[in-house]
Amino acid sequence: MKKFLLFVIALVSINVADAQFSRYIIKFKNKATNPFSIASPSAYLSTRAINKRTAYNIAIDSTDLPITPRYIDSVRLAGSVAILNKSKWLNQISIQTTDAAAITKITNLPFVESVSSIAARSMSQVNTLPKDKFELEKNITSLPTTERTTSTQNFFNYGTTFNEIKLHNGQFLHNIGLRGQGMLVAVLDAGFFNYTSLSSFDSMNVNNQVLQTWDFVAGNASVVEDDSHGMNCLSTIAGNIPGSFVGNAPKANFVLYRTEDPASEYPIEEHNWVSGLERADSTGVDIASTSLGYTTFDNATFDHTYSQMNGRTTIAAKGAVFANRKGMLLFAAAGNDGNNSWKYISTPADADSLVTVGAVTTSGTVGSFSSYGPSADGRVKPEVAAVGVNAYVQNANNTIGTGNGTSFACPKMAGLGTCLWQGFPEFNNIVVRDALIKSGSQFATPNDRIGYGIPDVKKAFVTLLNRYAKITSASITNCRTSINFITKDVNGMKLEFERMLPGQTAYTKIAERQGTGLVLSNKSYTYLDTLTNAQPGIIKYRIKQIVDTAIASFTATTFDSVNVNLSSACVTTAINPVTSANEKISILPNPANAQFTLRIETDYAVKNLVIRITDIKGSVVAQFNKSKTIGTANFQLPIANLSRGKYVVSVYNDKKLIENKALLKM
Repeated sequence: MKKFLLFVIALVSINVADAQFSRYIIKFKNKATNPFSIASPSAYLSTRAINKRTAYNIAIDSTDLPITPRYIDSVRLAGSVAILNKSKWLNQISIQTTDAAAITKITNLPFVESVSSIAARSMSQVNTLPKDKFELEKNITSLPTTERTTSTQNFFNYGTTFNEIKLHNGQFLHNIGLRGQGMLVAVLDAGFFNYTSLSSFDSMNVNNQVLQTWDFVAGNASVVEDDSHGMNCLSTIAGNIPGSFVGNAPKANFVLYRTEDPASEYPIEEHNWVSGLERADSTGVDIASTSLGYTTFDNATFDHTYSQMNGRTTIAAKGAVFANRKGMLLFAAAGNDGNNSWKYISTPADADSLVTVGAVTTSGTVGSFSSYGPSADGRVKPEVAAVGVNAYVQNANNTIGTGNGTSFACPKMAGLGTCLWQGFPEFNNIVVRDALIKSGSQFATPNDRIGYGIPDVKKAFVTLLNRYAKITSASITNCRTSINFITKDVNGMKLEFERMLPGQTAYTKIAERQGTGLVLSNKSYTYLDTLTNAQPGIIKYRIKQIVDTAIASFTATTFDSVNVNLSSACVTTAINPVTSANEKISILPNPANAQFTLRIETDYAVKNLVIRITDIKGSVVAQFNKSKTIGTANFQLPIANLSRGKYVVSVYNDKKLIENKALLKM
C-alpha cells in the first residue's frame, strides 16, 4: 500500500532471464548441521531474552536457532551475491544479485527449498514512482510555540496532549508511578530523522533510553538521517516537553529499527520487518509498535488481495505470530485506506496475535480514513482505537504539530500498553492484551471501525489487579482472625476490610489501611481482627481496594473474600473490653479555597490527633497536631498557600489511620 506505511505476498517465481529483479528470498529446507544448540541459548539470545522466556515459561526451540551458517556461506559463494537480511523464524534470507548463474546454482543447492524474486533491481526500472507512503501523515500542522497549558492535577503536566491521554484514563497509570521504567520497546519504521536533537526527545537522549539502533535497509547502525515518520511515531511514546507535549511511556527504553524503504514498495520490506522483530526478540523487547502496512506494491505481480488478510498468509503476518509466541506484545496501525478502494486493514494488522489500532478524535469519533475490518477470516479488526485525528506529534522542524493517521494512534496505544504491563510483569503478553481489549468502550458490541472500542486503562488495571490480588490464608486463634493477602498499591490507594458475623445479612466495614510507596509495587499484608461478642459459626471477610480515591474518578474493586469458622463464642470481659469503632470524618466545604472545616466525630478521646494533607504524588504539604475529646470536634485548617488541585486529608489517632478524605483545592 502506498498511502501510509502500513503492507502480503504472492512471491514471483524465478525467471533468470527476467532482469528486472535483483533481490530474492532464499528459503531453506531445514537447520541441519547447525553449530548452535537449544541447550546453550546465550549464544544467540540476550540474558534479558532468556530471563523473559523463563519467566513466562516459553520454550526455546528450533525456530530460535540461527540459520545454519554453512547454508548462508554456500549462497554467498554461489557467485556475485550480497546477503541482505536473515529470518531464523522463517528460515530464509534475502539476497541481492544480478548474477543469473548464481541464481541457478543456488536453486540447485540440496538444502534450498525455494528461490523467489521479491524486489526490483532499482527505482529506475519502475514505470512510475510510487506515491509517498506517508502522504497523509506527513501533513503535520505546527502549533505556535506559545501554546502551552499548566496543570497540577497529575504527575505529568501534559499540556495540549492531556485530552489524548485522558480519553484512556492513561494519566491514572502515570500517577501511580507506571511511566515505562524498566520496559523495553521496539519501534519499527522508515527512519527516525534527527531524533537525537529534537526537543521532545531531550529526556530520552540525556537518560540514554535508546539502547540499540539498526537499519535493515542500508545495513548499518544509523537511523537518524532517514525518514521522519518513525520519529513522529516515537515521539508519541517517548516525548516529554512539560506543559506542552508528553508521550504515553516517556520513561521506557527503546530499540529503533529501520525496516522500511520509503522510496519504493516491495515485499522485501516485509522480510526486513520480520528480521527486525527477531532482533527485538533476541534483545529481550517487551513491546513492539509498528506503523507499517502492506497491501499493494510498485510491481502489481506482488500485490496482496483482501482474501490474504487472514493472519496466516503473508510474511509479515507469519512474523507477527512468531513474535507473539516468543512473548512479545505487538501493536500495529490499522491503515489509512478507509476512504480508498482498498478500504480494509493491511498486513501485519491482520494477525490475530497483535493489537490493531484504528484512529479516533479526542471525543471518540472515528477518523474517516481509518481502515475497516474485519480480517478476511471474519475476526474483529481493528481491536481498539486511539487518537489519530489531529494527533499531537513531534515535527521534523522541531515544533509540535497535529497530524492524521493510524500511524500515530498505534504508538499512543503501545505506550499505554507498556505502562500497563509494567505494573503486572507476572502476566504474559496474552493476558495483558486481553485486559486491554476487554476494557474497550464497546467490548460487548464490537464493530469494523474501532473494534472493541477505546480502551480504558484504569479498567484494564482493575482487571489485572483482580487477577493478581488474593487472600493467601485466614485463620482464627483465641478470638483473633488473621488474614494474609497479597496485592499491589501506592500511597494514593486504600484497602478496606469488611466482615459479616454469624446471624448478620450484610457486610460491615471494620477497618482500612492506606497504601504505601510512590510507585505501584507488590505488597504482602496481614490483617488482624479481634472478635468481641461473636457467636459461633461462619464469619465472612472481604477486601475492597480503592484504586482511585478522588471524588470525580472514584474507583474500587472487591478482589477477594474468605470464610472462617468460629468454633466457640468470643465473649467480652472486663479484661478484654470492647473498643468502639464509631468514626466519621467530613470536609466542609469541598471544594475549598482559602480554608476548610475538618469535622471529626469519634466516641473516644484522641490525645495525639495528627492531620496530614498530601498531594497526588504522595508528598506531605501540610501537617497539624491536635487533640479532641469524646464526640464531635471542628478544626479550621488553612490551605490558601496550596496550588489548585487534588489532595488527600489523612486523620490519625497517633500512628493509627482513622480515615482518608479527598479534598479539591480551588
